[in-house]
Amino acid sequence: MDRRKFLKVSAAGLIGLSQLDKAMAQLSGIGAEEAVKVDRVALGNSGIVTSRIAMGTGSIGGNGASNQTRLGTENFVKLAHHVYERGVTFFDMADAYGSQPYVGAALKALPREKVTLLTKMTHQRDGSPAVQDVSKVLDRFRLEIGTDYIDILLMHFINQPDWATTRTHYMEGLTRAKEAGIVKAIGISCHNLQALSVAADNPWVDVIMARINPFGTNMDGDPDSVKEILGRAKRNGKGIVGMKIFGEGKHVRDDEREASFKFALTEGNVHCMTLGLESIAQADDAIDRVMRLVKEV
Repeated sequence: MDRRKFLKVSAAGLIGLSQLDKAMAQLSGIGAEEAVKVDRVALGNSGIVTSRIAMGTGSIGGNGASNQTRLGTENFVKLAHHVYERGVTFFDMADAYGSQPYVGAALKALPREKVTLLTKMTHQRDGSPAVQDVSKVLDRFRLEIGTDYIDILLMHFINQPDWATTRTHYMEGLTRAKEAGIVKAIGISCHNLQALSVAADNPWVDVIMARINPFGTNMDGDPDSVKEILGRAKRNGKGIVGMKIFGEGKHVRDDEREASFKFALTEGNVHCMTLGLESIAQADDAIDRVMRLVKEV
């Protein structure tokens, strides 16, 4: 092939590759310049402004591990950095998931002031021999994450309606931490309808994490009952983070994902949602769907 023909063929090939790249970007929804980013919302009167989607780290979580930590540190960090580039600046952790050091590894390359960190602590009834020193627990949390402060600290898995009178040790400890600037907002992760109702009216609570989906799967009550309580909580200035948006992974067909996101955005009375993302493909699908629906509704 002579030089003129070679250059002509090469140019055609480059044009073809360019067109292919554009097509792939459109298919994936993550073209460098065209990628939609997650918007930001205020969490009630908590003072926290963060991304509408949080990266959850507790899928099939417990005993210090989850599907996210099972990815391994390298893959976890890649996923965390990818969602951050797409606007997800909110990371949802828990001591029970063992995910704090993983988020800490990802945080090393991220600007701390642009990230919202939520984590959750276990708790025992007042007077229990196993009751923990809240300040020491928070010192460990901050060391594991590599941060001076935590944006949102929740008591984990509240499933008893008397929690506000039987967990005063933890409530007082978290109040002191908030006053000292160690945490910015406090509250509960809820797993009981009556407990949720108490939290909706309790002035100690800044943020509530609640289970919500249109199917009533793995929720504290039927969707209408939970919606009513969360609506009351929002009117009282609570920040509401929705969880179990897909019923703990039981409703993940295309139409179910669509219905779940639309329900959360239009009826669920949540400010934002935490999603147990396990791959870049899952993350991109969720971000694209949510932001499309935000524009449509």
